[in-house]
Amino acid sequence: MVAYFHGVNTSLPLQLVDCPRDAIQGWPYPITTEDKLAYLRTLLRVGFDWLDLGSFVSPRAVPAMADTPKVLQQLEEEAIWDQTTTRALVIVANERGVRDAVEFESVSALGFPFSISPTFQERNTRADQDEAMRRLDVATNACVQHGKDLVVYLSMGFGNPYGDAWAVADTVAWGDRLLETFDPSVISVADTVGMATPAQVKDVFGQCVPRWGQNKVGGHLHMNPLDGMRKVEAAHEAGCLRFDGAIRGVGGCPMAQDDLVGNAPTERLVEWAEQKGLWKAKSSHALDQAQSLAADLFG
Repeated sequence: MVAYFHGVNTSLPLQLVDCPRDAIQGWPYPITTEDKLAYLRTLLRVGFDWLDLGSFVSPRAVPAMADTPKVLQQLEEEAIWDQTTTRALVIVANERGVRDAVEFESVSALGFPFSISPTFQERNTRADQDEAMRRLDVATNACVQHGKDLVVYLSMGFGNPYGDAWAVADTVAWGDRLLETFDPSVISVADTVGMATPAQVKDVFGQCVPRWGQNKVGGHLHMNPLDGMRKVEAAHEAGCLRFDGAIRGVGGCPMAQDDLVGNAPTERLVEWAEQKGLWKAKSSHALDQAQSLAADLFG
């Protein structure tokens, strides 16, 4: 039976994005390049649609990502991308990051964080919203020139802890503006500090998905493990078909607050999606191995 909510089809296949970058950058202890590579090789065998595996940002701001070029170079030398259908996404936040990221053939998409909260935009990228829009223009042109997708992460899409004004209409309006100005491949609405309720999630996606199109919308939902999958289920009921997660739910944005709220646990996303017949891992054995490695890496 085909299921519809407000005119969107909730029976279509999902896209799952695993985010080891988000997990590693939020972990308080250093992880060696060799351990990262072993983890990424395993994740690449699982069959995720996308792997958010690194970022080209200031090593002073995010030291855990300083070796991203080395990681990408090694994976390219191993020709590992010829052995997987998974595509690579990296995060950029300024012109230098854009310039460096597009030089890697294996990078299929650039992810750019744009915040509805002016406070968080400054805190996360050392730029106000006007400057972020200018940088997004640079990223857009570079993606077109080099054949990359552009994913805009709409940070603080469900409110913020800073007292900046927010309403559902703000998320919709900013998404409208970003689509009209840059036409990114995806706008991934982010619950950056995990403060959204399932009802808010359903409300936001219920308004955004019909306006932007199901193929244009993603969900990057941070959550407390006790919340279970309620936010993901709420987003999907409203038509969202693309979800980010991290094994064991590790991670969160280190620029957002002191107490990190973790990612959606990828293994639970997979279990939920497979039960619904909306996604299937290519290798359950590799997923088990990834969970074992994550237990070693993240304690």
